[in-house]
Amino acid sequence: MKSTELVGAIQRSLAELVTYADELRDLDQALGDGDLGITISLGANAVIEALGAVPEDARPSEIARAAAKAFANANPSTMAALVAGGLLAGSKAWADVEDVDVAAAAAFVRAAGDNIAQRGKTQLGDKTILDAIMPAADALVTGADGAAGLEDAIAAAEKAVVETRDLQSRRGRASWLQERSIGLQDPGATAMLRFLQSWQKAAAVVAR
Repeated sequence: MKSTELVGAIQRSLAELVTYADELRDLDQALGDGDLGITISLGANAVIEALGAVPEDARPSEIARAAAKAFANANPSTMAALVAGGLLAGSKAWADVEDVDVAAAAAFVRAAGDNIAQRGKTQLGDKTILDAIMPAADALVTGADGAAGLEDAIAAAEKAVVETRDLQSRRGRASWLQERSIGLQDPGATAMLRFLQSWQKAAAVVAR
């Protein structure tokens, strides 16, 4: 995927992602402060606008940096800062990338996840967005190319969302609920799943 294709794919995917804002808000109201829907909507729309202004010859790493800056500036939430930091880390994984393929996507997602784990002081099993990011990255590394690789990543993220419902949240506002968080679906992990599904939907529209 060349740079112009990458920009279009990101914009279409984020336009689809904002349609899940109400779901993410409701999940976050149960476990947090209920602002995740707003965070995702403001961030996604800011990225869509910012990428509309990047040069056609922008490298993938430059596109990712522009997305990180736009997402961070869209709102001051903790999640926005974590996502922006993850995108910036991912851009470094693309330092020498000219054409984004599944391997490059896997490297990006892995770098983003590592950064979020470090900055958020979290690990797998804490019931956060990381629980969906890392399985998705692993699936991209070990799975097939193209659409099949994305399908594997979606399946891995969805499995994580379901399995972590029975865990106790250990980070952020959700951790304040302690045992009452058990049985509730993590909004951050769900947001990652919805992004992957949005990417798939956007790609399917183009393929028609």
